[in-house]
Amino acid sequence: MQRTVRRKGGLDLSRIYKVFGAVLFIYLFLGFMVLPCLNTLTSIFSTRDAAGNLDPMAVIRFFFAGNMPSFVVNSLKLAVCLVITVNVVGISIVLLTEYFDIKGAKILRLGYMTTLIYSGVALVTGYQFLYDSNGMLTQWLVRMFPTMNRQWFSGFNAVLFTMTFACTSNHALFLRNAIRGIDYNTVEAARNMGAKPFKVLFKVVMPTLLPTLFSLTVMTFITGLCAMSAPTLLGYNSINPEIVRLAGSSVADEAFPQARAALLSVILALFTIVLLTALNHYERKGHYLSVSKTKAKLVKQKIQNPVWNVAAHAYAYVLFLIYMTPVVMIVLFSFQNWPAIRAKSLNVSDWTLINFFGTQDYSYTTSRGKQRIREGVISGVFSNADTVGGIRLSFVLSALAAALTCVIVVIAVNYIFKHRGKKRGGLVEACLLFPWLLPTILICYSYRIFFNGEVWYVLGKNLYYRENVRFLIVMAYTVVKLPFALRMVKAAFYAIDDELEDAARNLGASQLVTFLRVKLPIVLPSVLAVFALNFNALFTEYDMSATFHSSYGKSYAMVIQSMTAEEGRDGYNMNGSGRRCASTVFIMLVSGLILYLVYGVGARDLGERLERRKKRREFFARLTGKRQKTA
Repeated sequence: MQRTVRRKGGLDLSRIYKVFGAVLFIYLFLGFMVLPCLNTLTSIFSTRDAAGNLDPMAVIRFFFAGNMPSFVVNSLKLAVCLVITVNVVGISIVLLTEYFDIKGAKILRLGYMTTLIYSGVALVTGYQFLYDSNGMLTQWLVRMFPTMNRQWFSGFNAVLFTMTFACTSNHALFLRNAIRGIDYNTVEAARNMGAKPFKVLFKVVMPTLLPTLFSLTVMTFITGLCAMSAPTLLGYNSINPEIVRLAGSSVADEAFPQARAALLSVILALFTIVLLTALNHYERKGHYLSVSKTKAKLVKQKIQNPVWNVAAHAYAYVLFLIYMTPVVMIVLFSFQNWPAIRAKSLNVSDWTLINFFGTQDYSYTTSRGKQRIREGVISGVFSNADTVGGIRLSFVLSALAAALTCVIVVIAVNYIFKHRGKKRGGLVEACLLFPWLLPTILICYSYRIFFNGEVWYVLGKNLYYRENVRFLIVMAYTVVKLPFALRMVKAAFYAIDDELEDAARNLGASQLVTFLRVKLPIVLPSVLAVFALNFNALFTEYDMSATFHSSYGKSYAMVIQSMTAEEGRDGYNMNGSGRRCASTVFIMLVSGLILYLVYGVGARDLGERLERRKKRREFFARLTGKRQKTA
């Protein structure tokens, strides 16, 4: 009783923490989600004419009178075509590796999933290495067909081809899980009733995959609509590259560029909101499948028709070559010297590690016939100041953003679960899901415009000025990754038994101690997985980096993008192609390691881990015993 009185008479620290947390959350939500986007929206209608008079409809009139609709049409065209091509290829690779009995399915699956370890600017680099005007495959085709256009791999067709194979990674993950969850008893029942294999596929299997396919279709459409790296590098005029271009322009260059960029950003946001609302409505309707009481594991189906069987195998391995050729070529050429890379010729005598480590001198002849030597201008990834600087900056910013995202989401989800069924919990969840309604480019552009000045909301600081832009990048990274982290961590919290919390409370543990000692250890593997996946995505992120691009915020992706600019001209920027190949290999290694830790080591349950530990101990015991006997 006395203990209760003392608490009432003293400071209630828990209440202070709650008030402080609520104020901080509201401050961050308004300042880094709501106000920048509202500023972007109002900037569209605050333009002035040549006389300085306010003209709210000037940008709208310019939109319909100028070429701005063409960027919207181009993005819609890409999105619609991507939905078709990505679904065709994505469904194909899953059926070939999980449903049909195809020889070498395990090897094929590894090839199809290579897009998980390199994406964005690194993936586009791989395809450019093969198919651009000086690409290896293009040079081979030109030798066979001298009249062929060397610039064939550019524009819409190149973007569609590249993004088709880049965007099937979601099918390889989610559709694969969906097809593995099919009850084989339903397939077997249809076969026993005389249905042919392809009829079973279209009448029994595909309907169960429709919810997953619908989600993948919507996400693919949004990806195509908001595409950035492929259109920028391959020369296609879509919305996002135009927004970034206008963001760096001024009134002296063209008419109200910032307001035009804002309008394009809002158009993207409207498309995204409509599509995600439709997806959410579709998911809420619920989808149910009647299955047998004892669920049977899916057995791969053999293609009985020999012609169709050969065609399926040929198609599977053609796709495998398309996926694997850029990866293999990039890896091989990353160990070739600069002249060999420029000539696209593989030779054992040209083998080198200079693309990764060390420096070399470059000897060349001037226009007057004099021999010149430039010392140390041929450098590797880890010996080049720009590249190392980009790696270091991206590593630090990505790690900070991924960690900050996890901290915010874990605290928020704990609060949501404590207030389940109450409006306050639902409101916090809605605020954290808010960035999902907006395209990434709108968030980043809004930050760039809103914080590029002495903003009262952040104590008069200019967050886009010099080194401050790094803080802005971290905040943008964090905000964009909040929805994904929320859904992953929230799923992990469902595994916590409420009785554990009750037991800790009965033992006298405070809420903070219960959270740190009981809840956090249970969800920690999922939190670490979210951290790893977010870091993996942000480390080579290009879209946001391009929007915030400056000498103080030049990320690794931007360094890779600019590596081959004026390469070799007057001895400048030597070995850019070699460093780009080596950078892609480095990204593959980092991404592959993280995915292995998340889906390999992290996916094992406690029993598997203990069993592996036991085997390791037995192995070392046998090894030690043999050495002792030998001695």
